Amino acid sequence: MKNKHMILGVGLGNNFGNHPATWRMPHVDPGSYTNIDVTVEQAKAAERGGLHFVFVADRLFMIGDLATSPPLMNMDPIITLSALAQATERIGLIGTASTSFTEPYLLARQLKALDVISHGRAGWNAVPSYEPDAFANFGKVLPPRENKYERLHEVMQVVHALWGSWGYEAGQPDQAGMFADPSYIRPVNLQGRHVGARGPLPVPPSEQGQPVIIMPASSGYGLQAAGMYANVVIGMPFSIEESRVQRHTVRQAAAQAGRDPEEIKFIAFAGFTIGDTERQALNARRALDDRIDIRGPMSRLSAYLGLQQELTLPDEPLTTAQLASVREHPQDDRSARAVELAKAGWSPRDILAHAVFDPIPSVVGTAEQAADHLQEWFEAGAADGFLVNFDDFHTGIDDFVDRVVPILRERGIFNDGYEGKTLRDHLGLPPQYGLDPRIATGSTGEIR
Repeated sequence: MKNKHMILGVGLGNNFGNHPATWRMPHVDPGSYTNIDVTVEQAKAAERGGLHFVFVADRLFMIGDLATSPPLMNMDPIITLSALAQATERIGLIGTASTSFTEPYLLARQLKALDVISHGRAGWNAVPSYEPDAFANFGKVLPPRENKYERLHEVMQVVHALWGSWGYEAGQPDQAGMFADPSYIRPVNLQGRHVGARGPLPVPPSEQGQPVIIMPASSGYGLQAAGMYANVVIGMPFSIEESRVQRHTVRQAAAQAGRDPEEIKFIAFAGFTIGDTERQALNARRALDDRIDIRGPMSRLSAYLGLQQELTLPDEPLTTAQLASVREHPQDDRSARAVELAKAGWSPRDILAHAVFDPIPSVVGTAEQAADHLQEWFEAGAADGFLVNFDDFHTGIDDFVDRVVPILRERGIFNDGYEGKTLRDHLGLPPQYGLDPRIATGSTGEIR
């Protein structure tokens, strides 16, 4: 079964955008990286369009060459989302927090507190860290993959148990009686090889009970974990067929964990640069590309087109001789799009402006082209929704809300407004509170 309406969320980050040159644009304040008011305006724009959530990714080490571009990630997801909770009313708030370093009691308290102060709009993108640089920042060395996921399982079970430790049955404060019935606020007493907690947690249920769990699409240990715990899985497929396979795989993993596959939503990444015409959108992207050194991308494009020599005329279509030599790169599906554009007569600079090297499927074009992409994937059963990204957060979110969302609504595939108040409502997820009874723990409190 598939929802009638697609889920839409927006990825936020360093307050500039996904393109490394956005901070250099004349309309952008170069101090935006540390300005929470900018983040608030971006979230409000998404909420104005009825988007279901904002998503803040994270890496626990510095990413980016500060001489040429700002850090890629937000300064701190949980603190940022706490500010957004006070500045917005309906949009969901999803933040990334690693299971590899923070103790589960602190994770459980921070995330549930965010859920309570936002009135049930919080989500947790739960991931194990995998980068040596991240482990070095905590004075650790990168452990074997199986150990990271062993800790993840323990953290997930302890966090869920702590979330449910303040039971609904404790009631509401009664000035003539008790503040809360302590017999329903109990320790969890869980201990594993890596983590443990006594509890209980001093945070009552939110309007949705507890935060929604998001996890990335993966394989092996990661897929098993997503099948057990995730309400939402976010993937980065490049084609409809690849997305269908990923969606089917995560639903199978949920079923193997004893869950109803309908309990898990699959969301795919999509990137957009919107213009009145395709040429206008390409010019907007080229204005960004012109502020970075494109010699590296041009060299890469030559290789992806199967050419032996460098492309030396970036603003001229490929010659007849070059086109006769063009071949798809055998190890990257994205090269097929580059070859298609070259044969259609686009110049190398315009081929790059079509976002052929973006790590996610991207549309640089009109609002109708953007809507067509989302509709095609959604109606093909490739995804339950999309995490949309933009080169320029200052203009991209408003363009999407004002131009693309109305088209999706006219086509009957996106909601006309928020139908509920919580993130769980927005995503069409069932209630959950505390540790899923399908996940076993030992009678002595030892985590299995």
